[in-house]
Amino acid sequence: MNITHSLQPKLIFGFTYLKNEDLISLIHPALAVAFVFPLIGIVANFAWQTRQRRLAVAEVGKSKIPPVVGREHVHIGRWLTGSVVGVTLVALAYSVVFGFNGFIDQQKKGNLDTFQVTFIALMFVATIAALVLLYRAKQKLWRAIFATLSGMGLVILGSQDGVWRLGNEWYWSHYYFGITVSLLMIFSLAIVEDIYKDRANRWRYVHVILNCLALLLFVGQGITGARDLLEIPLSWQKPAVYKCNFNKKVCQVNHPDIFKEIDIIG
Repeated sequence: MNITHSLQPKLIFGFTYLKNEDLISLIHPALAVAFVFPLIGIVANFAWQTRQRRLAVAEVGKSKIPPVVGREHVHIGRWLTGSVVGVTLVALAYSVVFGFNGFIDQQKKGNLDTFQVTFIALMFVATIAALVLLYRAKQKLWRAIFATLSGMGLVILGSQDGVWRLGNEWYWSHYYFGITVSLLMIFSLAIVEDIYKDRANRWRYVHVILNCLALLLFVGQGITGARDLLEIPLSWQKPAVYKCNFNKKVCQVNHPDIFKEIDIIG
């Protein structure tokens, strides 16, 4: 099928066709690539060295690995938790405001609920405050309370309209991977004190198992995040893209010379 020159894609440089909404959407992946994933590598490296040192000390009484690795693992791990939760909140904030049926779409339709906007804004504040207090809490009870409140805040915010969840395909959903790994990070932060107090190492084993799972989910985040960047259209493309038949994988092209369906994958 011949397509006129006007329909052929043009080579685009820079941010020529990105609106403010689209530029804001890049904040989440940019923060993840620039801060979160490097921290994951650092934390994983320190975790491996910490375990190797502990095993060596248990077997021969000494290790060439300096004892500082354990302290650095905890320190960078705390930074990782804050970064993961922070990036998740940035993504949720963008989705709630600019996502499909989010606040902007509701405002255009004239059904924006002022109470809901206020409630969501307060939920963001409360979630951040609970996380900050979790960092400062020392007693086990308060750590459990603030960890629970932080996790509840993420879940409640993630259940709002506008969030790209892929509910029917939760097993490879970027959202569900992200929420799960955020909850695991919060839990890991909450049990740090218990790990050092538990002589039976039960909490340490729980920490290792859950964070191995978190590491796998981080890999999944990289894959599903890249996929979602391909699937979620730019703001000015949405009216056309959302009219496509996603089951048949075809879109209707409205052009003076072409009034037929074009296979979007071939």
